[in-house]
Amino acid sequence: MKTSVLVTGGAGYIGSHTLVEFLAAGYHPIVLDNFCNSSPGVLRRVEALTGRSVTWREGDVRDASVLDALFSLAREQGAPVECVVHFAGLKAVGESVAKPLDYYDNNVYGSIVLLQAMERAQVRRIVFSSSATVYGEPRSLPYTEDHPLAPTNPYGRTKAMVEAMLADWCAADPGRTAVNLRYFNPIGAHASGQIGESPRGTPNNLFPYITQVAIGKREKLLVFGNDYPTPDGTGVRDYLHVSDLADGHVKAVEYARRARPGCFAFNLGTGRGTSVLELVKAFESTTGRTVPYEILGRRPGDVAQMWADPSAANELLGWRASRSIEDMCRDGWRWQSQNPDGYV
Repeated sequence: MKTSVLVTGGAGYIGSHTLVEFLAAGYHPIVLDNFCNSSPGVLRRVEALTGRSVTWREGDVRDASVLDALFSLAREQGAPVECVVHFAGLKAVGESVAKPLDYYDNNVYGSIVLLQAMERAQVRRIVFSSSATVYGEPRSLPYTEDHPLAPTNPYGRTKAMVEAMLADWCAADPGRTAVNLRYFNPIGAHASGQIGESPRGTPNNLFPYITQVAIGKREKLLVFGNDYPTPDGTGVRDYLHVSDLADGHVKAVEYARRARPGCFAFNLGTGRGTSVLELVKAFESTTGRTVPYEILGRRPGDVAQMWADPSAANELLGWRASRSIEDMCRDGWRWQSQNPDGYV
């Protein structure tokens, strides 16, 4: 029998790459997305890449009736949902500072509505798309999962709140399992060049901004801060290939299905830090494109440096990031150069 997973936000950047991995692993994903930062065309490309159809519905994770209908649909198809993979939510640090209530509404309230629907459908497993921003300023590096949670911006606080809620949800019923995946900085695209990151408007993340400058859509890259206590003064992050991250979700669902019930957290990263300017240089070296940039002041809510200790995921999930910075740059540029306007 097919194993169904409900994937909220499955048409997004990380969600779409994860669908490819789920389909390759033999799962039956059912997608819910409101397409506020994606398009149905993403799902058609996933189908073309994998040769398999994707069941999807347009709707908001805060709409209980849509969630109930999707759980019922899976039962009617003879493959009840065994696990939810929860991507749906807003994700930009800077925007969260400017619009905090939108983030609490989407990310926290949306998760409450989802968990209530899961209870009605008697689904007891969830993999949550969390973030390394839950850690805040590092007390030590690399971050391990037992590092205190002290997020410095509303986006990170919403992720920490949902993690706390999931811990309480699991504690209330000894049969429930939640896996919080704290990812660091996914970049790149599927090696085919058929799916990738396609932000609407001005990119909130560094890498799509780099690729848009490289292709001529933007004049220059804006670098926020060069006075951090880092080797070149720019922020240091743990960049990982989005396809490695996608594979981590398949491993997390497998873990949730076999592990003892409870609430677990895993870092997904490479364990290596790369500065903004180091990433720019790697991109230029790999692609042969020039990326002019301008240094601006620091951005509110950012921390100087962060990278993961991924050993728990390596050991317990059987997951390891395998692709290099050069792979990330090469695949990301292939996507951008072949799809200059993203999904059209």
